[in-house]
Amino acid sequence: MSNIVATLNKLAKFDTPTICNVIELFDVRPRNVGYMNATIKANFPELPPMVGFAATAAFRSDAPPVGGDAYGSIQKQLEQFALLPGPAVVVFQDLDDPPVAATFGEVMCSTYQGFGSTGLITSGAGRDLEQVRSIKFPVFTGSTICSHGYCHILHLGLPVRVGGITIHQGDLLHGDANGVTTIPIDIAAEVADIGDEFVASESVMLDYVKAPGEKKIEEFNRRRQEFQRIVAELTKRVSRARSNS
Repeated sequence: MSNIVATLNKLAKFDTPTICNVIELFDVRPRNVGYMNATIKANFPELPPMVGFAATAAFRSDAPPVGGDAYGSIQKQLEQFALLPGPAVVVFQDLDDPPVAATFGEVMCSTYQGFGSTGLITSGAGRDLEQVRSIKFPVFTGSTICSHGYCHILHLGLPVRVGGITIHQGDLLHGDANGVTTIPIDIAAEVADIGDEFVASESVMLDYVKAPGEKKIEEFNRRRQEFQRIVAELTKRVSRARSNS
């Protein structure tokens, strides 16, 4: 457990685009898959990155749930948190099309946070946004709606389709102002360890173009080539390490 916590803490140091860039070094998936599309946006882009393991569920709000208990499934949902390898990121697929009401509000987010969750993602809507902002709980949504309608949580732990990708229970997620990506769990520790080196490689170019004074194409090209050389070396090192493991 301590190793997982250390890995998550390292991953949380980096923005989500950097995580995506580092994952590319491992060549474990095509570059155009594994992350959510523009339908999912950070409601509080000022918050630091969210990292955690998916606790999946579906949601409906257009008709009274069986039994009439709008929050009857949240207890079972909370019980699933303990089965994950680390903190939960609650992931909802809203089955109403278009969404009829908010998936979450202040009570649900406060409850999830109280049970250790690090954030929430829904293909539907949210509400009570100022109250949720005040507790610094990251939420990612497709829209905002003022009412909870007939809030009904179902299909706990089953795969969901959110932001154009399928999320499975226990998937490792990283999200910030730029969006949400999955991280293949088998390379998560390596991604965390290489992050600093990748950021340093980018500084070879960024330090030059951001510095005051006249810029020369020749020097820019030299630094760009140096950046590419460092990234190529990182890629080779990753490949060697994985082939020897």
